[in-house]
Amino acid sequence: MTFQTSIVAVLCGALGALLAWAYCAALWWNVRAYLGDAGWQALLLHLLRIAAVVLVFTLCVRRGAMPLLASFAGFLAARTAFVARYRSAIGEPG
Repeated sequence: MTFQTSIVAVLCGALGALLAWAYCAALWWNVRAYLGDAGWQALLLHLLRIAAVVLVFTLCVRRGAMPLLASFAGFLAARTAFVARYRSAIGEPG
């Protein structure tokens, strides 16, 4: 692996982590919108969340397998941290 490839992988990992943070924040807003009876707005936000994930992972896969795997690993790590933080905030064990 060249230095440039490793830099791209690190940047894609950070991009994946940032995407996960935005995805989980939008998921929280999405749940509030569904519970608040904002039907079409909740559906629009839901579709935008999915489109953002598809767009970012598509951009990463165009750079190669390593950037895609790095962005996915960053996404999973940040999502896991987000879920653990949420569980501890509501007092759920796990």
